[in-house]
Amino acid sequence: MSIEKAREYLRSCGFEDKIQEFTVSSATVELAAQALGVEGARIAKTMSFKIGEEAILIVAAGDVRIDNRKYKDKFHTKAKMLAPDEVEALIGHAIGGVCPFGINEGVTVYLDESLKRFETVFPACGSSNSAIELTIPELEKLSQFTEWVDVCKLPE
Repeated sequence: MSIEKAREYLRSCGFEDKIQEFTVSSATVELAAQALGVEGARIAKTMSFKIGEEAILIVAAGDVRIDNRKYKDKFHTKAKMLAPDEVEALIGHAIGGVCPFGINEGVTVYLDESLKRFETVFPACGSSNSAIELTIPELEKLSQFTEWVDVCKLPE
């Protein structure tokens, strides 16, 4: 089960006790915000894309969308999200629980600048009813990210 992969990884880093599990779904930004009682922008959504044959993750604030021009400028290709049936096989977590913890080998993680607006954010933990509250430095450490990127547009 996907949450077990994330839990095992977070345990190895000393963060297992911070995992929150809910009796309700947290599979979308809106549902996660309701479950946690926080604004949706603080949900760290993890989006999965394909560049050539490589899967990548971009973790961004819950209130932003991919800016196609910025994405293409950064990655030199059009933004192409993984097909729903590819996500679990390529990333290691199913849709609704995708997170940068306990992922498959070879998946590159990027953190979007939109997250820097917050002291803490709430990414999922591998299931559609889990989350963890992390500071930005903790997210940097635990996600083993490659670099900060600016590929999203803030809401108006």
